Amino acid sequence: MRKLSWDEIDRPTPDEVHDLPKHPVRLVIHNVRSIHNVGSIFRTSDAARIEHVHLTGFTGTPEHKDLHKTALGAQDSMSWSKHDSAPQLLDRLRGEGYSIAVLEQTDASIPTDEVSDEAFPVCLVVGNEVHGLDDELVEEADLGLMIPQYGAKISMNVSVAYGIAVYDLIRTARAAFGPPGARDRKKS
Repeated sequence: MRKLSWDEIDRPTPDEVHDLPKHPVRLVIHNVRSIHNVGSIFRTSDAARIEHVHLTGFTGTPEHKDLHKTALGAQDSMSWSKHDSAPQLLDRLRGEGYSIAVLEQTDASIPTDEVSDEAFPVCLVVGNEVHGLDDELVEEADLGLMIPQYGAKISMNVSVAYGIAVYDLIRTARAAFGPPGARDRKKS
């Protein structure tokens, strides 16, 4: 085995990524205070090739230069938008057919790897590093998702938790629907 060189790794450019089919997942980042966490989430979102990142509350945006330290260019390949009201955004996305899934420990949360394919398309909502998500967002969700933890701590870093959750969601979506664009290819 040997490590591949940069030239051997075939990756699309940021412009090409915009035109590629995406996994049926959107993300809302609500009140995440660390711009480095937001940048890391952008980088993971690019790797997962999700549809869109919505920023709400006091979450910083890609205009913040420190985001670039952890996003490493993903701010250029990811579709994103800033919204004044998370509840209004979630209502709109639900109206567009998205299930709203909060990554939060609730009395009804299920493990991220047990989500049914009926939940797709899905909008995953992640929240503040210390306080998690606002109660009003949790109460409006269709699904509560959690990551089983076996140590003394009851939470993970938001960007790490997001990475685990989004890849579990993508595994479910790919098993049910194939890779992004597969359904479109079957229609033609």
